[in-house]
Amino acid sequence: MGDPAGIGPEISLRAALTFKERLIAGELKLLLVGSSAAVSRSEELNYGALRGAIHLPGVRIIGVEEEPHSHAFGQLSAAAGEVAYRAAEACVGLVRSGAADGIVTAPLNKEALFLAGRRFAGYTDMLAYLTGSQQAVMMLAHGPVRISHVTTHVALSEVPKLVTPERLERVVRLTADALRAFGIKHPRIAVAALNPHAGEGGNFGIEDDLVIRPTIDALCTAGLDVDGPVPGDTVFVKHVGGQYDAVVAMYHDQGHIPFKLLGFKIDPASGKWDLHGTNISLGLPLVRTSVDHGTAFDIAGSGTANADSMVEAIEVALKLIRGRERVEDQSEAEKAKRESKLKGERQ
Repeated sequence: MGDPAGIGPEISLRAALTFKERLIAGELKLLLVGSSAAVSRSEELNYGALRGAIHLPGVRIIGVEEEPHSHAFGQLSAAAGEVAYRAAEACVGLVRSGAADGIVTAPLNKEALFLAGRRFAGYTDMLAYLTGSQQAVMMLAHGPVRISHVTTHVALSEVPKLVTPERLERVVRLTADALRAFGIKHPRIAVAALNPHAGEGGNFGIEDDLVIRPTIDALCTAGLDVDGPVPGDTVFVKHVGGQYDAVVAMYHDQGHIPFKLLGFKIDPASGKWDLHGTNISLGLPLVRTSVDHGTAFDIAGSGTANADSMVEAIEVALKLIRGRERVEDQSEAEKAKRESKLKGERQ
């Protein structure tokens, strides 16, 4: 449920109600992990409108606090940051034990996390630490738009030195694996240029020619369908136009700005907006998706939070879980076929 002082508890309950039919049919189970006190207060503030969520079959609340604490909605605190961390830690344990197939996260507050002494840039780094993985890769997804990132929460001045052949290759390969899990048999991936006009022959930077282009050539030689470096001012237009199944962006804003422009739905009458989209962590030994918005402290506890992004994140998680199982089954079948062929040749 993320930070209990934010909208996480509310959108978790709203999402559960959205999946009511599938829960009743036994097609899905939801474990809501975090602050049980925040769940109770979310129910009260919504005049019981969310009360039915926790009584649905297949829904269970798992509290992570030794003693339920009343976290004030919209208030930054170390205690709330600690709950967000413990909830993530508990979720990893649930997946490892086989009690869950994947994790969907509501938003946390990085400042609250830091106040709690948990110095992570966000869920992606935290889950990499909790699973003992290499640094995870962030992918943003909404419908046919999918954008992976070589770097995320680092200063722009640090990006060029972090764009290495090894890092770029890993991001491209993980992106290809995710696309296959989405059901795309032959993924087409574009790599965005780091510099304007892909460096224009070294006049605007040398990284595109010295690092990015040779890495792409090697990946293509290895059998992947990778194009680039494609200038950042055109690559996303081409992606939306259907030329690619995903784009690999070099840094946070290069990928996030076009994604959020595509994902925001704005009401012209009021000027208010809702963001649609899912954050996916690649490179972890488990499926993890998340909403692509913050804790919204300004509306937490008002009963007006929109759960569309949470619902979408759950749908994407289900698709990836099934997709991973399908890909693994295909890999096992191909392995068995190869072994059978080799055995026949030996005989």
